[in-house]
Amino acid sequence: EVKLVESGGGLVQAGGSLRLSCAASGITFDDYAIGWFRQAPGKEREGVSCIRSSDGVTYYADSVKGRFTISSDNAKNTMYLQMNSLKPEDTAVYYCAAQYSPLVPLSASSCPGSFFGSWGQGTQVTVSS
Repeated sequence: EVKLVESGGGLVQAGGSLRLSCAASGITFDDYAIGWFRQAPGKEREGVSCIRSSDGVTYYADSVKGRFTISSDNAKNTMYLQMNSLKPEDTAVYYCAAQYSPLVPLSASSCPGSFFGSWGQGTQVTVSS
């Protein structure tokens, strides 16, 4: 059974930083595509950043490029999202997700959430102005 547990969310002022963590069990990161998605109230879920360890392909949403960095510690089966220069529009519930990588059409320009089968419970990020 795949289990994903996010942590690290909270309240931060605009311009501040947060680091989200996603601890995974039941999977091996080397074989999986992993990613961060977010959903703000009244809005659709959007992909924030995804990575495939096997070949290093990484996706970032245009809205976070240059501010967010995705990484993973495969030995610890933990994924991270370092978020810098946070803006009020980054406020959302952030979810980590994982899927066996051959099943995900991940590229530098696309990370479709509909292909991910395992999801965490989410962690709230609130950025005040």
